Amino acid sequence: MQIVGNPNAHPRGAAPRSVLLVVASAVFVSNLDLFIVNVALPAMNRHFAGSTLASLSWVLNGYAIVFAALLVPAGRLADRIGHRTAFLAGLALFTLSSALCALAPAVGWLVGARLLQAVGAALLMPTSLALLLDSTAPERRPAAVRAWASIGGIAAGLGPVLGGLLVEADWRWVFLVNLPVGAAAVLAGLRVLPRLRGQDGGRLPDLAGAALLTAAIAVLAVGLVESDAWGWGSVRVLGCLVAAAVLTAAFLLRSARHPAPVVELPLLRVPVFATANATALLFTAAFAGMLLTSVLWCQQVWDYSALRTGLAVAPGPLLVPPITLAAGPLLRRLGHGRTAALGLLLFGAGIGWWAAAVQVQPGYAGALLPGLLLTGAGVGLTLPTLIGAAAGALPPTRFATGSAVTTMGRQIGAVIGVAVVVSVLGTPHSAQQALDAFRHAWIAVLAATALALVAAVLLAAAQRRQTAAATNATPAADAAPAPSATSAPAPANTSG
Repeated sequence: MQIVGNPNAHPRGAAPRSVLLVVASAVFVSNLDLFIVNVALPAMNRHFAGSTLASLSWVLNGYAIVFAALLVPAGRLADRIGHRTAFLAGLALFTLSSALCALAPAVGWLVGARLLQAVGAALLMPTSLALLLDSTAPERRPAAVRAWASIGGIAAGLGPVLGGLLVEADWRWVFLVNLPVGAAAVLAGLRVLPRLRGQDGGRLPDLAGAALLTAAIAVLAVGLVESDAWGWGSVRVLGCLVAAAVLTAAFLLRSARHPAPVVELPLLRVPVFATANATALLFTAAFAGMLLTSVLWCQQVWDYSALRTGLAVAPGPLLVPPITLAAGPLLRRLGHGRTAALGLLLFGAGIGWWAAAVQVQPGYAGALLPGLLLTGAGVGLTLPTLIGAAAGALPPTRFATGSAVTTMGRQIGAVIGVAVVVSVLGTPHSAQQALDAFRHAWIAVLAATALALVAAVLLAAAQRRQTAAATNATPAADAAPAPSATSAPAPANTSG
C-alpha cells in the first residue's frame, strides 16, 4: 500500500481538520482497545463461570493474530477499492463487532467478536493515514503524520484509567464505549472524507498467505498457552510447535513466489530494516508481558479495583510521550541502535526491580511505581526509535509496505509475549505461589528484553556499516540518499 499522498488528491476539496478529526477518532478507539481490554480481563474472568486466564488470553491474542495477518492484505485491498470505502467499511465493522463483544454470552463468542474487530482494525488503520495525506497539502503532510502517530501515545496514557472507570460500571462498557464514537465517525466520514478512485486492475492481496500466517501464529500461541495444562513434553504441545514451524515455512515459501505477498522478503535483506524489526518484535513481546503482568498483579494479588489498577498503572504509559519528544538530541548523538539499547536497559531495570522488590503485601510507592517509571522511560526511548530506524532504512516508495511489516511484527511479538506469560503464570492457588509465578513471568520478560538488547547491538553495528558504505560510495545520479541515523524518532503507537 502506497501511503505517500495521492498526486491526484485535491486537499481543498476536503477540510484537512475535519478529515483529521474523523481519522483520529477511529484510530484512537482502535488503539485504546488494547489497554482497556487488559484492565478488564480479571472482571471477565469473574463474569464467565469456569473461564481461565488461558481461555481469556485469546481475547487479546485472537485480535492481535488476525490484525497482524490481515494488515498488509487489507492495505492492498484498500488500494483497489479506494481508501474511503475501505476505511468506512473497516470502521463500521469495528463498531458493530464492538457491540457483539459487549453482548457475548460466553468466552468463545467474545473471542469470535474480537476476531471481527481485528478485521475492521486491519482495514481502517492503514487507510486512515492514506486518507489524511490525500486531504492534506504536501507541505503540511509531515505535521499530519506526526499528529496521526501521536494518537497511539495518547491512547496509551488514557487507556488504563479510562478502562478502570469503565470496568467499575461493567466490563462490557470497554466495548460499548466504541459505539457512539464509531457511529459518529462513520456518519461524519461519509460527508468529509475525500472520494478517490481505487487502482483498478491492481494485484489481489495474498489471502492464502495471510491464512497460513494466521494459522502459524495461532498454533504457536496454543502450544505456549496450554503448555501448563498439557505439559511441555506432551505430544500436543510438541505437535503445536512443529506445526507452527511447518506453517511458517510454507508461508515464507509462498511469500517468495506470490506477486503480492503479505511480506516482501527482499525487504528483510536490508540489514538495518531486518535488525530493527527483529528488535521491535522481541521488545514488543516483553512489553506485552509487562503490561499484562502489571494489571493482573494489581487486581489478582493486591486486590485492587479496576479503577485503582488503572490509576496505578498509568504513570508508565503517561511517561512515554514526553520521553519520546525529549529523545531527539540523544538519538542524534547515539544513533538508533544505541538509543534503543539504552531504552532496553531501563526497561529491563524496571522489570528486574519488580522481580526483586514486589511482595505479596501491597507496597505501591516502593515496589511497583519505580518499575513502572523505569519501563515507561524504556518504552519511550525504545519503541519509537525502532520504528524510526525501520522506516528510515527504506526508500520512500517502500515506506508504506515497510511500516506495515513493522506493525505486523510487533503484533506477532505481542501474541508471543502474552502466550508466554500466561503459560508461566499457570494457576497459582496461594499468595506465595502467585508471587513465585509472577517472578518467573518477570524473568521470562527479562529474557525477551535481553534478546532484544542483543538485536539492538546488531542494529547499531548494521547502521555503522551502512553509514560507512554511504560515506565511501561514489555518488551516483540515481542513488537514493542513505538514511540518517540522526533523524528524529517517529512517535510510536505504544499499543504493541
